[in-house]
Amino acid sequence: MNYLAIDASTEACSVALSYQGKVINRFELCPQSHSVVLLPMIDDVLKEANCKLQDLDGLIFGRGPGSFTGVRIGIGVAQGLAFSAELKVVGVSTLQAMAQQAFRRFQEQEVISAIDARMSEVYTGNYRLDENEIMQEVLAEAVISPESISQYYDTRTSGFYGVGTGWGAYTEQLNLTPTNTDIEILYPDAVDMLTIGTQLFAKGEGVDAENAQPVYVRDTVSWKKLPGRE
Repeated sequence: MNYLAIDASTEACSVALSYQGKVINRFELCPQSHSVVLLPMIDDVLKEANCKLQDLDGLIFGRGPGSFTGVRIGIGVAQGLAFSAELKVVGVSTLQAMAQQAFRRFQEQEVISAIDARMSEVYTGNYRLDENEIMQEVLAEAVISPESISQYYDTRTSGFYGVGTGWGAYTEQLNLTPTNTDIEILYPDAVDMLTIGTQLFAKGEGVDAENAQPVYVRDTVSWKKLPGRE
């Protein structure tokens, strides 16, 4: 099956295309430039593969959590492309994709993802490898203070591999210690969303473009109130 995966949910922007058994991908660290970079990257991989959107079987997108703006850009682009080519779509968790990357690159099978969510919080998720070599969620993704992360995981997780920007941003506050003191995986990669999304399509979880939904995890944001604002 032929799929395109795109992600703009963090400071990184990435695209991965699986076409006729070959994977072509692009990855770039480009804070605040996703709207400029993403479409040319997509065009680039399609041209390299000599294929069109209409040749694909579906589209995979990073659904968050992450940057609100980045997640919206990624979903907007995914919906526009899917509408034009009449493709089904599936969303993949940013946190799960980073855990999948830990398995792909380092064969790690127990991972805790932690992304800096700003406002002294982290987006976090715990993942474990299943029999199909896909990292699956152990506990629901959450946005919590770094100080409460061990309480959230009930101190049960030990010997885990850490991924994400949260470990470096809140080194002193986090009270769980991963086995890897040097956090090499900081951002998701569309290559890993391709792996997860392909399985989701195989399970029949593709939806129409208008049903593509972001997952922000943080349902409400506590902004400082301005005079005259509620």
